[in-house]
This record gives sequence, structure tokens and C-alpha cells, in this order.
Amino acid sequence: MGRGRQKAKHTKVARELKYFSPNTDYSALERELTGSQHDHYDDEASKWAEYEADDDTYVPDDGTHRAS
Repeated sequence: MGRGRQKAKHTKVARELKYFSPNTDYSALERELTGSQHDHYDDEASKWAEYEADDDTYVPDDGTHRAS
């Protein structure tokens, strides 16, 4: 494909992307942002709860942690 055709094709694609406006489902966005599905995340968090306790007692060996 020649440079003229290639440039025209890129221009066409760029124009389509510039003026493309998809339909937005605002109710689905609101549900996602308000956190109506926290139950799923709580289940995932409970799987890793045993490791969370280890985070409080972890002291790095690089000397950046200071005892209070």
C-alpha cells in the first residue's frame, strides 16, 4: 500500500475514534462506584486474612524500619 493510501486510512481511523461516542450505561457505572458488589471482594479478602496478621509483625532487614 502506498504512503498516500496509508495516510488516508490512518486519517479515517483517527476521525472515527475522535467522533466515536458510545452509549454509556450510567446505572451500571453508579452500581460499580457505589460498591454494591462488596460481598465478592469480602470473600476474596477472607482467603488472605491469615497473611494480614503477618504484615503487622514484619520488619524489613534493610534498616528502614524503626522501633517506636
